[in-house]
Amino acid sequence: SAARARSLARARALCVPGRRRELEAGPCPRPRPRPGTWCSFAVMELRGELLKSIWYAFTALDVEKSGKVSKSQLKVLSHNLCTVLHIPHDPVALEEHFRDDDDGPVSSQGYMPYLNKYILDKVVEGVFVKENFDELCWTLTAKKNYKHDKNGNCTISDRDAFRLWCLFNFLSEDRYPLMMVPDEVEYLLKKICTEMSVEWNAGELDEFFAQETFQNGITVWVFLEWVNSGRFTRGIERETLTMAVEEVYQEIIEDVLKQGYLWKKGQLRRNWTERWFILKPNVLSYYVSEDRKERKGIIPLDRNCCVEVLSERDGKRCMFCVKTPSRTFEMCASDTKQRQEWTTAIQTAIRLQAEGKKSLHKDLKQKRRDQRELREKRRAAKEEELQRLKQLQEEKERKLQELELLKEAQRQAETLLKEENQRRKQQHEEMQRALEIQLRQAEQARASMQAEMELKEAEADRQKKRIQELEAMQKSLEEALFAEVTARQEEESKRYAQTNLLTEEEEKMKELMQLKEEQEELIIKTEREKQELKQEMESKTRILEEAQKQLEEVRVNRQRADQDVMAAQRKLHQASSHVKHWNVQMNRLMHPIAPGEKRPIAGSSSTSSFRGSGGHRLEV
Repeated sequence: SAARARSLARARALCVPGRRRELEAGPCPRPRPRPGTWCSFAVMELRGELLKSIWYAFTALDVEKSGKVSKSQLKVLSHNLCTVLHIPHDPVALEEHFRDDDDGPVSSQGYMPYLNKYILDKVVEGVFVKENFDELCWTLTAKKNYKHDKNGNCTISDRDAFRLWCLFNFLSEDRYPLMMVPDEVEYLLKKICTEMSVEWNAGELDEFFAQETFQNGITVWVFLEWVNSGRFTRGIERETLTMAVEEVYQEIIEDVLKQGYLWKKGQLRRNWTERWFILKPNVLSYYVSEDRKERKGIIPLDRNCCVEVLSERDGKRCMFCVKTPSRTFEMCASDTKQRQEWTTAIQTAIRLQAEGKKSLHKDLKQKRRDQRELREKRRAAKEEELQRLKQLQEEKERKLQELELLKEAQRQAETLLKEENQRRKQQHEEMQRALEIQLRQAEQARASMQAEMELKEAEADRQKKRIQELEAMQKSLEEALFAEVTARQEEESKRYAQTNLLTEEEEKMKELMQLKEEQEELIIKTEREKQELKQEMESKTRILEEAQKQLEEVRVNRQRADQDVMAAQRKLHQASSHVKHWNVQMNRLMHPIAPGEKRPIAGSSSTSSFRGSGGHRLEV
């Protein structure tokens, strides 16, 4: 990115002989890093950040503001820098470089070779605590430069002032002396207001930057003085401001994308425990509580990780999980909004890892810087366009002057034209008089021609006879022509009759069209009536079908009843036979045979009658 290129160029300008610049120097062009340089962009960015803090420490030791610091002070400063950066001390090089001699104080240009070779080149990211390094430089520079308001009051605490100083260094431009442009000041103050849940009012800040002195940016001391003036923190308690500054400091300086309490499911015991989570671009750490004294574990994040929302289970709602190549971590937020914020923040961290970026706000700062450069280019283009329009306006005025001159020349030409028209009119009158003379001469010539005509009449009589002959021939031709004309007249009459027929046909066509329209209306009406009749027929058909179904059922029932009657008759016949048989047997039993009496023969004895079950009379 452009920011990394500028940081690398700045560090190389300070490292390479012939390109060293004094730290107090103003904006200067920065060379791009050469291919194959031994420093990576990350090292260059870290070196640029360290140089900003060291610049404040160096200028704080420059009491006389001459751009030079005594060797004894630089010796102490170098020793302290090595201590906080956890760099092994090199007492021999320290004594050799800062031994007492007659050279006097050392400028930043003379201090840079030692600073690069023995300190900055040995810095390893992650070995030291940058906050301790910044505190060292802040302590040196605050004693000299940090002042409270005019009355000696202090709106913010010293700790808040230190954090605002760190934020200022992070957001300041990469040129010395360090300045922060109005857009970045507004961005920082808006972030603090957002954390305090206070509506941002840009009126006083715009009025402050309206001063001609601060239009290009302000120093950190002017910024802290403005914050201490109370115009920004009016009506806000110090504790609220402290918490807001701490939140913004953690977010921007410590790269804390989000922090807060979440429920985490254990891997072995599978129980849910509430932990304090802190999300950074490369890792998600969790602690026992928000004091961050006891860290329970970390979840490394890279481009192979992902975050997913989980459905409700185990009595937990608002669940989500973070999947890494080695393990899946299940977590639960307090509500849906918190879950959405956490998943979005983790996705942002994974995206930064995938894009090879270590800090979200460094990327955002570079984007804002690119936008400002783009606005500057547009503003320059607009000014150039205005200049061009101004030139076009001048050109237009010049052409208007030329047009006035042309109009004056046109008026003179019109005067000359009137004179020319008058001259031509005189010539026309003279020409008309000459034509009248020629007309009289033509009349005379006409009289002479009439005499010649009389002579020619005689010649015409001679030709008359010839004409009579021709008339006879013409008569025959006229007869033929008359026949042809008659035929043509007949043809014309037929055409006229045909035209009348066509007219009548058109009228009949109109009547036919009208009848067609009436017929279409009747058809539509008929269709409508047909539809209604169809619906009525369908309903009657359905009724008829239902009646037929019922009739069919009655027929089936009737057939079934007939079959039942026939079966009953068969059963009756069988029953009659059985009754007849049993009546015979009963009669035999009712007339016992006396001794010596013969058994009567069936059919020859007395006959008895018995009424069967069907109402029939049976005789026995």
